[in-house]
Amino acid sequence: MHRRSASVAATTLTLLLLTGCTQGGSVSDPSSTDPKPVPTSPASRFATTTPGPLQPNGNPSDVPPAKWDALVADLEGRGVTGEPVLVSAETVTWPNGALGCAKPGHFYTQALIDGMRVVVEVAGATYDYRFGQNDAPVLCER
Repeated sequence: MHRRSASVAATTLTLLLLTGCTQGGSVSDPSSTDPKPVPTSPASRFATTTPGPLQPNGNPSDVPPAKWDALVADLEGRGVTGEPVLVSAETVTWPNGALGCAKPGHFYTQALIDGMRVVVEVAGATYDYRFGQNDAPVLCER
């Protein structure tokens, strides 16, 4: 009899847990929202969280040489000539793999990503680059 009670209790508990996991909430498409970087320090939480080309909202930072070289190589690969001038550089914790620049129809890792946002200007044009945890630049073209 004791074994039957334990079995009933375990089954009931399992059903309650499964029911709690399936009610409410919906899965959102990461491309349908505009992800915003998560500030990396308490002082930054009052800053604007919508990234603009000249309004950084992370922590000011120097650009590591490997990231700068990759950014320059990417610009050259796009046919951009001229020396890039640093407008801003900041460390940012991105809310997902879109790095704050989601593209419609793409799917992204849903985890916090420590990275950088680097804005440069070349010949009057502004380029907004995003980096995740590696040195591969992603040009945000919005």
